[in-house]
Amino acid sequence: MDTPADHTKNNKSPAQYEAERAEQQSVVDGDSKNANANMTVLDDTAAIPKGTVDPVYEAKAKVLNNAIQEIGMGWYQWQLFIVVGFGWANDNLWPIVTSLIFPAIVKEFSPSRPPLLSLAQNIGLLAGAMFWGFGCDIFGRRWAFNLTLGITAVFGLIAAGSPNFAAIGCFAALWSFGVGGNLPVDSAVFLEFLPGSHQYLLTILSIYWAVAQVIANLIAWPLLGNLSCEETAETCTRKANMGWRYFVITMGCISMAEFFIRFVFFTIHESPKYLMGKGRDEDALRVVHDVARRNGKTSNLTIDDLRACDALGSGPLTTDASAALKRKLEKVNLTHVRALFATPKLIWSTSLIMLVWAFIGLGYPLYNAFLPYIQATRGAEFGDGSTYLTYRNSLIIAVLGIPGALLGGVLVEVPKFGRKGALAVSTVLTGVFLYASTTALTSNALLGWNCAFNFFSNIMYAVLYAYTPEIFVTKDRGTGNALTATANRVFGIMAPIIAMFANLETAAPVYTSGALFIAAGLLVLALPFEPRGKASL
Repeated sequence: MDTPADHTKNNKSPAQYEAERAEQQSVVDGDSKNANANMTVLDDTAAIPKGTVDPVYEAKAKVLNNAIQEIGMGWYQWQLFIVVGFGWANDNLWPIVTSLIFPAIVKEFSPSRPPLLSLAQNIGLLAGAMFWGFGCDIFGRRWAFNLTLGITAVFGLIAAGSPNFAAIGCFAALWSFGVGGNLPVDSAVFLEFLPGSHQYLLTILSIYWAVAQVIANLIAWPLLGNLSCEETAETCTRKANMGWRYFVITMGCISMAEFFIRFVFFTIHESPKYLMGKGRDEDALRVVHDVARRNGKTSNLTIDDLRACDALGSGPLTTDASAALKRKLEKVNLTHVRALFATPKLIWSTSLIMLVWAFIGLGYPLYNAFLPYIQATRGAEFGDGSTYLTYRNSLIIAVLGIPGALLGGVLVEVPKFGRKGALAVSTVLTGVFLYASTTALTSNALLGWNCAFNFFSNIMYAVLYAYTPEIFVTKDRGTGNALTATANRVFGIMAPIIAMFANLETAAPVYTSGALFIAAGLLVLALPFEPRGKASL
């Protein structure tokens, strides 16, 4: 999302915008009142070649950004913060669902390759992120914003009737197709209505991610704990193993309720920048003024402010779907990729952050997918490995994620510690506590180590989601985020493939996961940029 460097009125000429481009190469004073105080300028970033982005589109986007900043944070954005949180919650909820039902699924269907369930899920997540990320620029943010939750809910509910392992794998891929679009679409919707002075709320949204884990485990405890076949049972029939079906139905109902709230009770406006990109300047203007009205304010934006930008191009902004897609593709073309590797320092920074995302993308699924299995088998060694205790402990572990997410938002602003310090320490400690869990001699000790792991991993994710976009300049931020997300999802797909050829009845996934987290944390220390207290375009 383009972020304006100043917050003056919107009635500026095209010539003024051209002048601003040169002025915005300097670092803006990191005053707390500055809307962009939490972002950074990369001084050695090469200039973006002219012509890579439609100048009319870029100038009008800047005008709209200034208008949103002028309106400020109000009732509409706070309502949006709530419904956008549903997307963050579902991004973690459904992978947790797969993890929690995994032991019951394996027990009932006895598949030859159990990790195929996790593989199906990760393929769906990758496909969903790609489809919805590009598609929302063609058919709009509004429909994608609602449909991602709707698809997740529908296929989640249908999955409860799965008659075999292949069916549940297919439905897991389908509900993940919806889940995969939540963050790309919801973050775009939120940022395009969010004034720069409140961009820290993107970090605070991580609280939904942690709460979703608690909700899933809270519901799984009675359902899966009491209505599942015991680990020691020789046979497992559908009738004796209905807990996972009731659990998936409940999760599907939650997602359906969230979809209903979004679709019926909250009026989501189409993104002004999307409307402007389709040549609908009047509609974009109407949305901006309606948001101002709902916030109890007025906007100085006029249609002339937008039309004045047409002088920067050779003609009106092309408005057909193919042009909209072309603008989207321009963000990930080789020109923008080259810009991320334009200098030795940028090569180092971009490569390292991709490796960090890749290592975490492999390490977290290895641990998360097999946590209930590890707890059950280790619990059996301790003499208390009942299904009920397994899911009770999963709930306790999940609760520790909430203070972790909140603490992450505090640590990133600590002087001389900042984003890098918080990310490096929390990532390394995540791996350390994973290793420590293998030393547990009692079930309570194992529970304690796993609680510590979840606490620090939630700090890690809260900081990682904030740090990553801050180290890319605005014009290349979309490409940078795409590269890191791709690395994460591709390695996420590798996790179940590796597991299929490993012995799942050992702690091997834990050892591998711990090593990856520690390696990722050490890589963070080598990152060259610290965004805390700095500003960028």
